[in-house]
Amino acid sequence: MALHDASGDDIGPFEEYDYPVERVSVGDPEMAYVDVGEGEEIFLCLHGEPTWGYLYRKLIPGLSERGRVVVPDAIGFGRSDKYTDREEYSFRMHYDAFERFITDLDLQNITLLCQDWGGILGLTLAANNPERFARLVPMNTGIPTGTQEMPDAWEEFRDFVERTDDLPLDMLIQNATVTELSDETLAAYEAPYPTPELKAGARAWPDMVPRKNGGDGAEMTRAAAERLGEWEKPAFVLFSDSDPITHDNRDSLREHLPTASDQPDVWIEGGGHFLQEDAGEEIAEQIVAFVDRT
Repeated sequence: MALHDASGDDIGPFEEYDYPVERVSVGDPEMAYVDVGEGEEIFLCLHGEPTWGYLYRKLIPGLSERGRVVVPDAIGFGRSDKYTDREEYSFRMHYDAFERFITDLDLQNITLLCQDWGGILGLTLAANNPERFARLVPMNTGIPTGTQEMPDAWEEFRDFVERTDDLPLDMLIQNATVTELSDETLAAYEAPYPTPELKAGARAWPDMVPRKNGGDGAEMTRAAAERLGEWEKPAFVLFSDSDPITHDNRDSLREHLPTASDQPDVWIEGGGHFLQEDAGEEIAEQIVAFVDRT
């Protein structure tokens, strides 16, 4: 097991994301996170593939006016420690790391903001720890149970990841974003990975999605989906209109969460898969309004 200790890496500061980096042990690796603002309301922001906490920088100013914003980097991503062996990554490893993270920080009254893999893991986390979560905001994500077939756009993405030795993370992020990103922004997404082996986490996640005849973690996500079908706390499903990968998940997820239909039927217009890049400030306003009315 090769583990890259990221604590000594000189990564950042980044424009609009120049917050102190904190670290907590989640087993052998350490998870990096930023913690901005204060108050009883806690916004836990979970990223997906192949981004890191930097993705939420446009939301933090608006959210931190309302409460405390906690943005961790998943193990293998951003400024967290990274395994260089792809086989070290599993659904259980990621799940246990996030569960230990919220437990060790004793996070309570959480409003969960989750997108992509942040939703697959985060919604499972909330289903298993409902006492810590006050609200759910799933964005361009889902709770796959291992039975669905994936859209062609996802299959093409997975195939590209499997056959590419050094993943161009900046290109992948730009291709899934409607906004034309600056060179500085694209460089920030690449910055935590100066060598190809440090991208093992990003290489592992696509094939790990629970799906028909593949993936990892379906037993856990299936059980979580059953619990979420009886979720009684507020849920606000907030998808963008221009994501070919998760677009069709939106209505079924909104129907599955019993309280989601109590909230406005909103699409983020002009947003790609990484809607936080395309409409971060608007999303923050929508979420603060959601918290205020619930």
